[in-house]
Amino acid sequence: MAKYFDVHPENPQRRTIDSVVDMIRGGKLVAYPTDSCFALGCQLGNRDGISRIRSIRHLDDRHHFTLVCQNFAQLGRFVQIDNDVFRAIKAATPGSYTFILPATSEVPRQLLHPKKKTVGVRIPDHVVTQALLAELGEPLLSSTLLLPDEAEPMTQGWEIKERLDHEVDAVLDSGDCGTEPTTVIDFSGGEVEIVRRGAGDTTRFE
Repeated sequence: MAKYFDVHPENPQRRTIDSVVDMIRGGKLVAYPTDSCFALGCQLGNRDGISRIRSIRHLDDRHHFTLVCQNFAQLGRFVQIDNDVFRAIKAATPGSYTFILPATSEVPRQLLHPKKKTVGVRIPDHVVTQALLAELGEPLLSSTLLLPDEAEPMTQGWEIKERLDHEVDAVLDSGDCGTEPTTVIDFSGGEVEIVRRGAGDTTRFE
């Protein structure tokens, strides 16, 4: 059964954050809130966690996982980024965007798109997510918590606990965080491509 953690949305309790991070470091899979709906997350090298996310969401090997980063210092270790792209991303973060970029050798092979060798990265604008990332000290491997054949993600922590009680190890709930996933921008092909229009405004990329 999944552990349920109720956390304050503006002043997350340190003890709760520490407990969840300990679980992540221990190889567990968690459902957690972001600035654009709930996500599934595990530690970067957690092969079992990756497999469980694929199973829950029915994902194939072409799916772009996302490295949720605390800041640009983290992000820059895992993707190749030139000055123009850096400025474009810097202007839009933190926020509800995922950026697809060529991965560096720091990214585990099983996370890469099999042909493009790319990965998704983002810097969220959410107090609880940032608290998790600060304590973890590394990116959180993540995927939007959108179940197969459902049009919108679940928005309530108690509902996630009820539906995924035997498929995740913890649910971190800080209240409703919306149903729109991130806007996905692909910078990997030389031209800016809007892959998905979501919570982030696409005007600056058009």
